[in-house]
Amino acid sequence: MKGKSIIWNHYRKTRGMKIAAIDRDWTEGSIIGSLWSLSWPIMISQSLNMLGPTIDMVWVGKLGTSAVAAVGVSGMAVMVANSLVMGIFTSLRAMVARYIGSGDRDAANHVAQQAFVLGAAISTVIALIGIFFSESILMWLGVSDTVIATGSAYMRIQFIGIITMSVRMITESAMQASGDTVNPMRIAIGFRVLHLILCPALVFGLWIFPALGVQGAALTNVISQTLGSILGLWYLLTGRTRMKLTFRNFSFDPGVIWKMVKIGLPAAITGMERSFANILLVKFLSPFGTVAVAAQSLQERIGGFIQMPATGFGTAAGVLAGQNLGAKKPGRAEKSGWIAAFFFTGVMVIGCILIWFFSENIVSLFNTEPELIAVTSDFMRIHIVGFMVFGFVIVLSQALNGVGETVVPMIVTLTTMWLIQVPFAYALSKTSLGMYGVRWGIVIALIVRAVTYIVYFKLGKWKQKRV
Repeated sequence: MKGKSIIWNHYRKTRGMKIAAIDRDWTEGSIIGSLWSLSWPIMISQSLNMLGPTIDMVWVGKLGTSAVAAVGVSGMAVMVANSLVMGIFTSLRAMVARYIGSGDRDAANHVAQQAFVLGAAISTVIALIGIFFSESILMWLGVSDTVIATGSAYMRIQFIGIITMSVRMITESAMQASGDTVNPMRIAIGFRVLHLILCPALVFGLWIFPALGVQGAALTNVISQTLGSILGLWYLLTGRTRMKLTFRNFSFDPGVIWKMVKIGLPAAITGMERSFANILLVKFLSPFGTVAVAAQSLQERIGGFIQMPATGFGTAAGVLAGQNLGAKKPGRAEKSGWIAAFFFTGVMVIGCILIWFFSENIVSLFNTEPELIAVTSDFMRIHIVGFMVFGFVIVLSQALNGVGETVVPMIVTLTTMWLIQVPFAYALSKTSLGMYGVRWGIVIALIVRAVTYIVYFKLGKWKQKRV
């Protein structure tokens, strides 16, 4: 491995490139320093990725409660599809991290090549589903006709855009797994700046742009994701990152694709389970009116933004754990997960204090209707307990996914979602708690999930996982 590292450094020097932080050996040195160096760009990237739907909600919120509900509910359906794509590419992260850790860059490049084949097939099928079944999905959820009419147009455009989004995710995952988290951050900044400028123009018809309303928000996402995919390909193909992608000697490899599916499918199912359960929660809330549905949508968007740092730490811990297992250092891999989980939990103590006192101020950034602000603020305060265990739920599950141990998170999510969250949310919604009972069902499931991950991670069986 050291010999290959020397050859790689010499290669970069002969090309006139400075050996920067992205070229460091992440299997050596301070774990805390490595976690921070990897995670802060990921946190920014993840926050910017989450900023897309948040920007949509800010501007769409000015169109009224029905528009907020349409984008929120449609966005949950889109997240089901996104979860499938993201889950499959969890295997890309795990396999690239292992190969980079062991010094086999050719194998890492080969895996990335096959990921493009797999991504093209999956995203095309998803796009076709969105084109033909958007209205049917919203009708099944039982939302109003206004929400169906507005939301189906938004959903259809977003589903088609998954084709370009999958390319961006492949390039981002490959770079991050190789140990380069800075360039994906730069790319995220670039295409989110475009999103920030373009969204209000297409929603309200500013300057030379037509007023497309909710459809304009969806179209903005597709345009900005396309820019991100182009930039990601440019970085990889030109060698401006730790991993240089080449399609020389490309050959279709069913064996590698099948291995990616076997590792990635449980992660995809995990994400889809979560998304499907969230959609079912909307069905539980629908009888309480559009305000309840809109509040659920707003809380999920805001909560998603809050959990991005946990995802960043978890992804960084997964990269470190994967590379360290590849380098035959399981003890260092385990420490990476624990340090990341406890650090984020400490940060969330401060975050939850702010949420308790300033929920109304946060919600008012998205919508100024008093009833919606009040209900969403109550939802957020109930969820404070859930935020406190995010460090163990999200960070440890991401660390497990990063080493290719995707079956256990799938089982944990399956059992806690469908045997605890859904039954409790439904039952409590029928009590005097009403719509607030749905939120308490979510919190109870998160607590059980946190305890389960802590126990399994401590057992250490995941350190024997092979990819």
